[in-house]
Amino acid sequence: MSSQDRFKERYKTGDTPWDVGMPEFNLTNMVLKRPIEACKALEIGCGTGDNAVWLSQHNFEVTGSDLSEIAIEKAKGKASVAGVEVTFLVADFLSQKIPSVPWGFIFDRGCFHSFDLDEDRSKFAQKVSLCLGKEGLWLSIMGNADGAPRQAGPPKRTAHDIVAAVEPCFKILSLTSSHFDSSRTNPPMAWVCLMQNRGGI
Repeated sequence: MSSQDRFKERYKTGDTPWDVGMPEFNLTNMVLKRPIEACKALEIGCGTGDNAVWLSQHNFEVTGSDLSEIAIEKAKGKASVAGVEVTFLVADFLSQKIPSVPWGFIFDRGCFHSFDLDEDRSKFAQKVSLCLGKEGLWLSIMGNADGAPRQAGPPKRTAHDIVAAVEPCFKILSLTSSHFDSSRTNPPMAWVCLMQNRGGI
């Protein structure tokens, strides 16, 4: 079973520990404190929409994409309850064309890190670069290999894994150690990486 099919299956069974029911604090901190100006934004792997809804509430023009039809339906419901407009799409970011490029800001929480092969992470970074405008920003939250050993949880990547994949296309503005929003007592460690596109449309 492919990683894409596993994600779809986990939404069907409700085994989604990453879906914490609130916007990711690493995203909200970055947007508010840096700050990142409101613009056209894409969330890759938006899940049930908490981050996309939050971005829309802060004046971003947001598109959210996910592999799971179940997740997207829930995301549409959350946007409706919040009274905001978000475009939600069932789509595979790597293999399908996402309309409305270029974006000024792209966010992913746990998509980039899901690829085990160096070449696949590089392909993901290249696709993000092609979708961003000139000097557009990409914020990625990824599993951190410096965390304690564990049997389950997000994939663990080293700083070298990240730099090797993204550096050809992106200038790394910050790479900091943090943790994921989680219902667990000891949340998994995370990398928070903000990048600026070297190219763009």
